[in-house]
Amino acid sequence: MTSLEDKVAIVTGAGRGLGRSMAKALVDAGAAVTVASRTATELDSFVTEVKETGGQALACPTDITDEAAVERMVEATVETFGRVDILVNNSGILATRPLVEQSTAEWDSVIDTNLRGTFLATRAAGRHFLAQKSGKVVNIASNFALQGVANHAAYSASKGAVITFTRAMAMEWAKYNVQVNAIAPGYFATDLNAEMRADENTLEKVVRAIPARRLGDPDEITPWLLLLAGSDSSFVTGEVIVVDGGQSVR
Repeated sequence: MTSLEDKVAIVTGAGRGLGRSMAKALVDAGAAVTVASRTATELDSFVTEVKETGGQALACPTDITDEAAVERMVEATVETFGRVDILVNNSGILATRPLVEQSTAEWDSVIDTNLRGTFLATRAAGRHFLAQKSGKVVNIASNFALQGVANHAAYSASKGAVITFTRAMAMEWAKYNVQVNAIAPGYFATDLNAEMRADENTLEKVVRAIPARRLGDPDEITPWLLLLAGSDSSFVTGEVIVVDGGQSVR
């Protein structure tokens, strides 16, 4: 396992699902981790679990679309742990609706959370990365950004923009020894899609669209996160790693 001893990470959208799994993997690798989301109870339970095993974690309830709140999240991390080395932009929401039925408010909500939130957190953490001339940004995009998916225009557009943002920031910050990469997951078995998985017909339809004929396990994304968050990827930047069982290749 990649060692992240003495490193400090921030994971947004870490209350549950892939975000929680990735935060736990960072802790297991030795990093101190700030976990952020809107739900304080989920964050507090994570921190309790981490501290019981001797790890370091900070709960920071944050609306990722709120500029002041995002700045406080980063500053609280630095005040608590002394620095910040890794940012995982995982916060995101999904809206499934035909475009002509989608309200402007819903569109704005998806774009604000998935894209504006990534911008705000990257900018806030980036000031520290540039000052210390080192840092890792891992943006969680989606395989929906790489293919046409009906009824997901806002989500696909936001995640496509995250990929382009990743590449732009990789070019801008490479000279500062800051690497910016992305992971584009497909369908993973998490509590976020428990309702979908409980419907056998829907689950069968989803699985048929995946060449691997199954959903991913959260543990199958963490090795890629640890690679991009660690020193072994210091010459890798602007890349997008797709982890979706071959779905986007179809």
